[in-house]
Amino acid sequence: MKNEIIYSLQSPYRGEFKIHGYRFGSGEKTACIVGAIRGNEIQQLYICSQLVNTLKRLEQNGAIASGREILVIPSVNHFSMNIGKRFWAVDDSDINRRFPGRADGEITERIAASVFEEVQQYQYGIQFASFYMPGDFIPHVRMMETGFQTSSLAALFGLPYVVMRKPRPVDTSTLNYNLQKWKTNAFSVYTNETDNIDEKSAALGLGAVLRFLMRMGIIKYSGHGGYISSVVQEDNLISVKTESAGIFRGLKSPNDEVIHGETVAEIIHPYEGNVISRITAPTDGIVFFTNNRPLVMENTVVYKIIRRLHI
Repeated sequence: MKNEIIYSLQSPYRGEFKIHGYRFGSGEKTACIVGAIRGNEIQQLYICSQLVNTLKRLEQNGAIASGREILVIPSVNHFSMNIGKRFWAVDDSDINRRFPGRADGEITERIAASVFEEVQQYQYGIQFASFYMPGDFIPHVRMMETGFQTSSLAALFGLPYVVMRKPRPVDTSTLNYNLQKWKTNAFSVYTNETDNIDEKSAALGLGAVLRFLMRMGIIKYSGHGGYISSVVQEDNLISVKTESAGIFRGLKSPNDEVIHGETVAEIIHPYEGNVISRITAPTDGIVFFTNNRPLVMENTVVYKIIRRLHI
């Protein structure tokens, strides 16, 4: 294992900002894994730390394939993480909306450019990502439909679902999108948590990446065979919204089955404690996403449901 500095930045008020990269094996630049790009991505940082620990052991045992190199970047934005902020601490900008970056741009653009210069050299790019809406998911892997996507490769992670997303304008400055545009097979792995550590789903995320590396012949590894992945189009997920603001009481969790008309959540009056609204399932299906915040506003998406097709 080699611990290298991918990027460094001097600060007049704090210690030097350094982005660390951990290299395993040598030769062809095969797979790069990126962890926390945002300051609240504690789960993503944790999974990467466990990946570094596992790959170190595998390398010591000669289990990295000859002529293959793996790079792991656990954290890109720990300055913000240290003070509990999601975005860059100075100007509140999102580094994952700055790719491919500019070497002569703003600080977050320079950080993105330095990271991208490293990761775009690899055949496979994997990011432990978090979603813009707070909540819990069924662990899954996502790919952007850029014309360079292959759902069969994403299925090799062995997670329950592969979600295909049609890029929107806001996606064109993300790491995943730009990696695919530069002809890297890019995958985003989502687990149940962001701000907190969920050991069970973290283990699923770690196992998924190790399974993919093993199936691509990059490492020698024996683990759980995983799931036969189902491919889902993100646009086909059914969004369930609140009709009132208040305290959210969710009655369903990710992977729960629901039937049409079933009550899946209640909204509680924040002062008087009575139920002011009941949210029902608009279709038969499986809960894919659920809100995990206690307070909600009117018209907030609190569930996404995979519609069950009746045969």
